[in-house]
Amino acid sequence: MDRRDFIKTSLLGGAALCLTDWEKAFAMGRDDIQVGKAWQGWKEGQFQIHFIYTGVAESMFLIFPDGTTMLLDCGDFDALARGEKAVPLLPSAQRHAGEWIARYVTRVNPAVTDVDYMLLTHYHNDHAGSDRFYAEKIIRDGEEYALSGFSQAAETLNFRKAIDRCYPDADEVLQYADAETVGHMQRFYRYMQRHRGLEIEKFRLGASDQIVQLHHPSKYPQFRVRNICGGGCIAAEDGSITDLFAARKAAGKAVKSENAMSLGMVFSYGDFRFYTAGDFSARFKDPDGTPRFIEDDIARVCGPAHVAKVNHHGHNSMSRALVSALRSRVWVSCVWDQLHNLPPCMELLSDRSLYPSDRIICPTIMPAERRAKDGDAAWMKDIARPSYEGGHVVVNVEKGGGRYSVSYLSAQDESMTVRSVLHFKV
Repeated sequence: MDRRDFIKTSLLGGAALCLTDWEKAFAMGRDDIQVGKAWQGWKEGQFQIHFIYTGVAESMFLIFPDGTTMLLDCGDFDALARGEKAVPLLPSAQRHAGEWIARYVTRVNPAVTDVDYMLLTHYHNDHAGSDRFYAEKIIRDGEEYALSGFSQAAETLNFRKAIDRCYPDADEVLQYADAETVGHMQRFYRYMQRHRGLEIEKFRLGASDQIVQLHHPSKYPQFRVRNICGGGCIAAEDGSITDLFAARKAAGKAVKSENAMSLGMVFSYGDFRFYTAGDFSARFKDPDGTPRFIEDDIARVCGPAHVAKVNHHGHNSMSRALVSALRSRVWVSCVWDQLHNLPPCMELLSDRSLYPSDRIICPTIMPAERRAKDGDAAWMKDIARPSYEGGHVVVNVEKGGGRYSVSYLSAQDESMTVRSVLHFKV
């Protein structure tokens, strides 16, 4: 066994890795046969999760083992207005995020422009787009709407079905969300229903038969998606549902947190598990003064996950209980601001007292300003070095779910060049 094989075996076998070993592992990643080449694409039987980096908002594109596809969130907002808090806009600021995202999808989607599902986790512009910031407003078939986020992506992509946290009850969502995003999505949905045949369903909490494989499900029966949270409620595996705000509602207390209404799911493929949710970070108190941490309630139902998306971009999120419950080998965060991946969150993700096994934190970017400020922090040893330049993060789960890899693709251009690869065994 040569040195490269030894390092790779250590990774696959889950041996304890110190900082030096992680650096060796990254060196191995750069030597991987795919590094320096264009992304090899999807093969039937693989489950892929693409965390798309634009420097603007959050978006993921998922390809199920049978080729069923989903665009999970697609936001847009004026990132440059953040000034010194902005992160690099890649490939450039010449196009809005929805267009960059759609172009990325067509490069990796086995069906090119046809997408089976679009799913909006919650009504904020960095996940949906809005009437505040858009590429243009159009009047089409007598209806006016803005091209922003999902609606701009729909200029290129053909969505079959939308899954929304509360549709068609816009009044309910207006209690928590900003009107510009709600109105924007309602106008877009209405146009898509009337003129492009879009089906729209309300997210069914606790369901494992709503988000399913649509093409050849019988070939991959070990793939499953379970809806675990949404609308301020949590669903356990046994079907029981907890309304987190029940006590506040009963006491007539206000509940003003669209983030707390976010949708969340656990994807399973064989033994592999992936956790993703929207922007949970809300802390609140019950009427008797008892503090509540929403993520502690999620921890009761999520189970461990090999890969987990970090809630709320790593901004005031991820409770001790949730980190301990997920126990993830790979943490991925979708970054569009210097205030993401804040030290308190990174310290929790890196804390070996919560769970002792190895982990790597993969932001879509860890910008130079943050590295200068936090470079001496102990948790920086767990940050993926390829994140320094920014990039798309791709999780590729092999057929059957026994092995997976995490790759960084260049976001500097549209070449889809692989910059680093790490391999893991479930």
